[in-house]
Amino acid sequence: MTQLSTRRFLKASGLLLAGVMLAACGKKDEAPAPVTTPAPEAASAAAAPPPPAKVYVVGTDAAYAPFESQNEKGEIVGFDIDVVTAIAQKGGFEVKFINTPWEGIFNTLTQGDRDLVVSAVTITEERKQTMDFSAPYFDAYQLIAVKNDAKVTKFADLKKLKVGVQNGTTGDEVVTKLQGKSSPNVKRFESTPLALKELEAGGVEAVVADNGVIVNYVANNAGSNFKTVTDNSFAPEQYGIAFKKGNTELLEKFNKGLAEVKADGTYDAIYKRYFGVAAPAAVASSVPAAAASAASQ
Repeated sequence: MTQLSTRRFLKASGLLLAGVMLAACGKKDEAPAPVTTPAPEAASAAAAPPPPAKVYVVGTDAAYAPFESQNEKGEIVGFDIDVVTAIAQKGGFEVKFINTPWEGIFNTLTQGDRDLVVSAVTITEERKQTMDFSAPYFDAYQLIAVKNDAKVTKFADLKKLKVGVQNGTTGDEVVTKLQGKSSPNVKRFESTPLALKELEAGGVEAVVADNGVIVNYVANNAGSNFKTVTDNSFAPEQYGIAFKKGNTELLEKFNKGLAEVKADGTYDAIYKRYFGVAAPAAVASSVPAAAASAASQ
């Protein structure tokens, strides 16, 4: 009985296993679901963030209002700052302003500590020997500041007076030429506002500096009792952005942006905000032909 039951059990099990195997053989193999793999280029483009904007370091002596100065928060502000910032926006790059003392400011270009300098820098033939300049962005001239009761009516009247100037500026150059290199009456200061403060205190009898700075100071210091004197002997000047000698690529990039902000009215708006009048036609259109062409493309 036991042997028979075992045989029947094995026979039944075998039949059941055969049936399962036949059923399995009768089914179609199902293809696996396709796996979509993105192309390497697409995956890379989707994952990679946009490249950061190029940041150029700008040297500026922030003691020359209204061109560059520091506000109550310590931020560097002014006409030059707004012009360069507008150029950067046009070019799709960024600028970082670093307060840099005037004495030695141009050495920062040579050493590579600054990519450019914007600090009411007058374009001169002498400076062109050691640095490159953008197209002019501001027309300037020297102006004399004296007390209201001074008898000064022209530049020659300063020949024997104590005259304050900012060291290394074109004002320093013209007064030194008038009085002589060894004159003890040429008083040099780190900034034009310091020279003007000395005029208020009576330490000097006149100050010679760029028109924009003196006009701004007189307008904002009514108690100084200053008057200004112009002289036709002063040569017209123009400000430019300074670059390391031979840095043509960066120079052209800024010239292109300058041409664009002049063409679309941005420059005029900045000029009027700081000086209350429209920009002179000469400086508003003074851009190299190559830069103007590039701006129109």
